Amino acid sequence: MHAVERNTRFSYSEMEALRRVGYDFCVPRNEPVADPPAGDGRSWRELAVARSLDSARTRAEHRVQRFIDAAVELMNEGSGREFTVQEVVERSGQSLRSFYQFFDGKHELLLALFEDSVRATADLLRERLAEEDTAVARLHRFVVEYYRFCRPSAKGKARTKVPAPALAEFAQQLLTDHPQEAARAFTPIVALFRDALDEAAAAGVLRSGLRHDRVAGVVLEAVMFNAFSSTISGASVRTGDGEAAEELWQLLFHGIAAP
Repeated sequence: MHAVERNTRFSYSEMEALRRVGYDFCVPRNEPVADPPAGDGRSWRELAVARSLDSARTRAEHRVQRFIDAAVELMNEGSGREFTVQEVVERSGQSLRSFYQFFDGKHELLLALFEDSVRATADLLRERLAEEDTAVARLHRFVVEYYRFCRPSAKGKARTKVPAPALAEFAQQLLTDHPQEAARAFTPIVALFRDALDEAAAAGVLRSGLRHDRVAGVVLEAVMFNAFSSTISGASVRTGDGEAAEELWQLLFHGIAAP
């Protein structure tokens, strides 16, 4: 081992550096050292590690986002969910090895895309709801806007940053085959609609005794699948998105019983 002068005064960071390379036994135990840096109480070592982890996390997030953006581009170009992992890798300009560092396969990439889409949709819905003045108006706006978000795009029409397949086609598979993953993915939208229901109940426009978590799930499922499968009844041919959304809102809010 190397010798260290015992009468040398070390700073706190120098002491930490010496300990990291094995000089710990050489430093006098009674040697005064500088105090740890002020702030949140962490040592310089802890701060250095935190900065390193933050930097690595940021790089990883950027690489993941490049894969997600590549998948969105492929979906927007009309390939739907039929793109391959290799196509995503080539479009992202990264390696196949890098892809499998972050995703177990195509399903996990689609799940990441779906979760990203749900969060973006929740943010947009929150902005639209803020434009309304009353609790019932916010409920109405939620149902109508969410219906429009879930409508499949016309063939050949460019999709938005939040592709409809991520909110409809993949959702069907997710809800059927992976219900726990689906529940986690839908949390932002469910929470937003539940808050709208709570507010409406407090305003006296909903009947008492409703389980808002359950109601939120039922309504969201009805909106999403009605928007996606409306071609079955021919509704998408006879009516536009706006009229169909309004019809669904009337049915959900007022039911089918006579007043």
